Amino acid sequence: MPLTIDLENKKAFVSGVTRGIGAGVSRSLALAGCDVIGCGMSPEESEAAQAFVASIEALGKKASYFQGDLSKPETASELMARVAEIFGQLDVLISNAGRNVFKGAELCSDEDWDYCMNLDLASHWRLAKAALPLMRKNEGDPSTIVVMGSNHALNTIPGCFPYNVAKAGLLGLVQALAIEWGPEIRCVGIAPGFIDTPGNDTWFDSFPDPDAERKRTEKSHPVGRIGSTDEIGALCAFLASPHGRFISGTTLLADGGRSALMQDR
Repeated sequence: MPLTIDLENKKAFVSGVTRGIGAGVSRSLALAGCDVIGCGMSPEESEAAQAFVASIEALGKKASYFQGDLSKPETASELMARVAEIFGQLDVLISNAGRNVFKGAELCSDEDWDYCMNLDLASHWRLAKAALPLMRKNEGDPSTIVVMGSNHALNTIPGCFPYNVAKAGLLGLVQALAIEWGPEIRCVGIAPGFIDTPGNDTWFDSFPDPDAERKRTEKSHPVGRIGSTDEIGALCAFLASPHGRFISGTTLLADGGRSALMQDR
């Protein structure tokens, strides 16, 4: 019998869906059978928002999109109220919204710190907490929360403070939610490394020779390349499926073996 990922008729919410990892995750969940509601910073009528809805509907699944700034404490509950109106329940939550706040420990201001901690750490807790009543409904069929972290939680480089601190905090959040909300709900973290996204394009473009820096980065990975958003999406779909039911309270590193290197070569 072939191994299949079947999420048919499941309801999913994904934050940060208009680009990058969030877009890839949404496609993967829809391919597995999920209806998907997404949120992002773009207005509902924007081209990016409409493209998200069209991409999910093209796969034969239902889609809705709402604008929301998850760095604001009230946004999570507002979004989950909309989810309740449309779905009435929630099977899969992919808490993906975040932004690189790379300031360095000396140059980081209080404002930088507060913004980063609100978006890259606290928003994941607030969104999960707001979703909890919608996810506590599947007796014998646990709901799944996936928190999108970063390999910076485990190994970082100079200048990435306070982003790396916030991402390290997500390791503890995943553990706490899994322990306190199980067995009805599983919580798993994913810590991606270099993924081919517009954000990483911006990083490469900051170097005098972007193409050379990309090639150097690719060679620094044992797999010889950087990752794709669809690979992270497929991992989310697996974790949300029955095949992933014994995985909870841990964060999975997906970095192409980059962190296995003791030093650059």
